[in-house]
Amino acid sequence: MLAKNSTTATSLKQAEFKVFSQFGDDGIIQFLINKLPIQLSSFVEFGVENYEESNTRFLLIHNNWRGLVIDGAPAHIDYIKKDSLYWRHDLTAVASFITAENINKILIDNGFSGKLGLLSVDIDGNDYWVWKAISVADAEIVIAEYNSLFGVERAITVPYQADFYWLNAHYSGLYFGTSLLSLCDLAESKGYAFVGCNQAGNNAYFVKKGLLNSSTGIKSLSAEEGFVESRFRQSRNQQGKLTFADKQASLKEIAGLPVVNTRTGILETF
Repeated sequence: MLAKNSTTATSLKQAEFKVFSQFGDDGIIQFLINKLPIQLSSFVEFGVENYEESNTRFLLIHNNWRGLVIDGAPAHIDYIKKDSLYWRHDLTAVASFITAENINKILIDNGFSGKLGLLSVDIDGNDYWVWKAISVADAEIVIAEYNSLFGVERAITVPYQADFYWLNAHYSGLYFGTSLLSLCDLAESKGYAFVGCNQAGNNAYFVKKGLLNSSTGIKSLSAEEGFVESRFRQSRNQQGKLTFADKQASLKEIAGLPVVNTRTGILETF
């Protein structure tokens, strides 16, 4: 019934539902693969932890797509391989800490180079840099996490560090990732149209421009048109406990930290 709703919806917002995704992304993905002339039933997702909560698990089980999932913790990958879905479906699970330097080799070594149906990028850190580095795979749909606190006016991301880990970078857990505008610029350079965000305000959706036409009802948007501000409150204090800080308090926490202007390459401050 949930999947049926995604075929009758007329927007990403209407299509949202959650089965395995953190927010309403399961529905958005179903909406897009039903509305667009997607040719390939393969996916790659990284930053999946133990895969209990992910953007592609519903796609794997409901639509029987084949996929590659990657996580930096070997224990998470062991957990996935012990799940019955691992033998029921064509899933490859790899333990690797993803960097801009190794992502292409991981894709090639595991048979997921070339054309893909969907790519989901969510590593709470070097998301912009890793997607930018991918040159051996070309997905029809890309889901990429953005940091809502970075706003929509500036094209910025955290500086690249191969070993970046969000809680090590700043105790608050708020200093990570990229602004939506940077993702939209990068998407444009790779031949994608930005088509919107989930209502939680953390995932942006991009599709190959050639897939859009008047019959799909899906339109290309500017970053300003499609930006959604997140309302979740994930800030932490120096002891690692959630503080549930509001937006203004959260902005103060990371004010003055370094960011890269992805249009100029210049290091600035947040």
